Amino acid sequence: ATVHQLFLALGTHYGKVYLLDVQGNITQKFDVSPVKINQISLDESGEHMGVCSEDGKVQVFGLYSAEEFHETFDCPIKIVAVHPHFVRSHFKQFVTGGKKLLLYERGWMNRWKPSVLHEGEGNIRNVKWRGHLIAWANNMGVKILDMISKQRITNVPRDDISLRPDMYPCSLCWKDNLTLIIGWGNSVKICSVKERHASEMRDLPNRYVEIVFQFDTEFYISGLAPICDQLVILSYVKEISEKTEVECCARPRLDIVQPLPESCEEISSDALTVRGFQENECRDYHLEYSEGESLFYIISPRDVVVAKERDQDDHIDWLLEKKKYEEALMAAEISQKTIKKHKILDIGLAYINHLMEKGEYDLAARKCQKILGKNTELWEFEVYKFKEIGQLKSISRYLPRRDPVLKPLIYEMVLHEFLESDYEGFATLVKEWPGDLYNNTIIVQAVVDHLKKDPQNRTLLRTLAELYTYDQRYGRALEIYLTLRHKDVFQLIHKHNLFSSIRDKIVLLMDFDSEVWFVFFQIDRVVEELENRPELQHVYLHKLFKRDHHKGQRYHEKQISLYAEYDRPNLLPFLRDSTHCPLEKALEICQQRNFVEETVYLLSRMGNSRSALKMIMEELQDVDKAIEFAKEQDDGELWEDLILYSIDKPPFITGLLNNIGTHVDPILLIHRIKEGMEIPNLRDSLVKILQDYNLQILLREGCKKILVADSLSLLKKMHRTQMKGVLVDEENICESCLSPILPSDASKSFSVIVFHCRHMFHRECLPVSNTVSSVQFCNICSAKHRGPGSAVLEMKK
Repeated sequence: ATVHQLFLALGTHYGKVYLLDVQGNITQKFDVSPVKINQISLDESGEHMGVCSEDGKVQVFGLYSAEEFHETFDCPIKIVAVHPHFVRSHFKQFVTGGKKLLLYERGWMNRWKPSVLHEGEGNIRNVKWRGHLIAWANNMGVKILDMISKQRITNVPRDDISLRPDMYPCSLCWKDNLTLIIGWGNSVKICSVKERHASEMRDLPNRYVEIVFQFDTEFYISGLAPICDQLVILSYVKEISEKTEVECCARPRLDIVQPLPESCEEISSDALTVRGFQENECRDYHLEYSEGESLFYIISPRDVVVAKERDQDDHIDWLLEKKKYEEALMAAEISQKTIKKHKILDIGLAYINHLMEKGEYDLAARKCQKILGKNTELWEFEVYKFKEIGQLKSISRYLPRRDPVLKPLIYEMVLHEFLESDYEGFATLVKEWPGDLYNNTIIVQAVVDHLKKDPQNRTLLRTLAELYTYDQRYGRALEIYLTLRHKDVFQLIHKHNLFSSIRDKIVLLMDFDSEVWFVFFQIDRVVEELENRPELQHVYLHKLFKRDHHKGQRYHEKQISLYAEYDRPNLLPFLRDSTHCPLEKALEICQQRNFVEETVYLLSRMGNSRSALKMIMEELQDVDKAIEFAKEQDDGELWEDLILYSIDKPPFITGLLNNIGTHVDPILLIHRIKEGMEIPNLRDSLVKILQDYNLQILLREGCKKILVADSLSLLKKMHRTQMKGVLVDEENICESCLSPILPSDASKSFSVIVFHCRHMFHRECLPVSNTVSSVQFCNICSAKHRGPGSAVLEMKK
């Protein structure tokens, strides 16, 4: 058999030749011989055919012309091959193979002239003609002939000579005009025809063959063909029967392998079921292929199997058959430009149906977003499918809300589903969905009907307020929010400028949440609106002050009166923290109301510490507070006033004796105490004074010890540092003359002085000291008042 792009030529054991189309239909029939057809050959045009048979007959004829050649030999002719361009007049050539390889050429007067190309190595087993190269196989190996130079350019010997060449024939295949693939036994060789360099010619052919890949297969080769950079191999398989433990014929295999230099990698493998495979031999199978269509024909005695390269459509078919819809959808999206059979949308819809059948409703709804896209008709169709099975809730989260927008009925249907069974879910959808997706009036009426059954349901009331807001019925929404005391009321007031509508409800608003006022409303406007409610005005300004001391500074003067009237405990903290409060005004109000603590603070802050202290002593009569005040002011005169005021009050003297020991000398107080004055707890106070004194002495001694220890440690550290050597090299300079400190001539004598400060001088450059002491000091450090640095090293040579 042989193959053309348009048909398959098939020869039988009864001498018939059939032409079949790619669907297997017989289109033509030729009676060639009464015996077996051995070989059929076609030219590239598919217009001429060569046939040889077991009785020695060779015929070359035109399928669509009267051109014909007949020849009968005295031996069986196994091989025939017509020139690939036989249709052209100057390429009327063909070769036959029996015991010889003969070339027939049409010459003068349309006569055919035979010439022997090769003989003497047994029967010719296979011939393949490509371009100007003829490859043939005989019992010894494979040869290639260059038709241009009429020279044989290679001989590829047979590897396994133990195999009978008639039972395990050689398979030849041209991948292109210069690449020959040889399969024989279980060996595969890929040969490349190359041009020989001119310098290597001599008496050699101008072409040579290089084996670029060579590897062995697991089974015997019945045929092979190229597919891109890989190989398709038809293998004859034998296996041991499990029942009889005898070797028998198994189903043939069609493998795709990736050739490597010395091995191969199996890409795929398929076992083929053909009739009678148990009786077939290796020679009974043939592999032919059509380059244009990437079709591969497996020929067996009873069957012809057509194989084609799998494409993405085939892969998607397999995935759909295995119900791997997600993988099929992904494969279709990746290869959407190349697939011809499938549509992404159809696969996606099948995937959604599959998920719904499995009960994975949420996943099915989620996939709708990606698969349905902007197709509103499909969206609505799928929503109704979800409704039929009672799963509208599953798809609600994934319904499109913008581009596209579905019919209002779809959204209303989903909202009604939630309203009947899930108030919280209903509220969530109303909050998330834009109000223009559905008929707001219908949904409002439905909520009102449900509220008749459950009038106190806060979720429904809150949702109804939101629906009223969408419908711009702000008054009703505000009324519901106020009833619920819901924080969204402030956002509603601010967003829609409803301040004038809540003047009579300010007290209610302030009662349940005053914090949000600072976020939504202007300070001046709130203060103005609360002018007639000073207690709420105070609450608002107090919280404002707590949030930011400077934001309401223009109202700090007003706040003094408000604090004094409604919140005295926070007045003093306010006076302390405010930097914008008028002190005179505050002092006046505090004095009017006889607020002693606040007045004391204001007097001290205004610099009148004596009056403040006097008020503490006279009004509060609290010696501890007076002492604490004196400590804060840290003023000697203030202590003197405190002692003078306390000298005739025994309880005050006791307090002073117990507390002033660390600030004022107690002797000053003790000397002023009158003789005979009875002072409560005097003994305990004196003991405490002595204890405080002893404690001070101990602290001083401890500090002194620490100071001495630290000084000694630092002195030792300085001594160790100064005792270290100092590096003097040619990079150092004299600080006086600025020349290198070391002479360039090492043989000359020199004298160098180095100070602890690391300044260096030539001895002769250092000024002579006028002091009697022999200690020298660094002039640079002395001039900069860094302290004298005495010399630590004197180098001489």
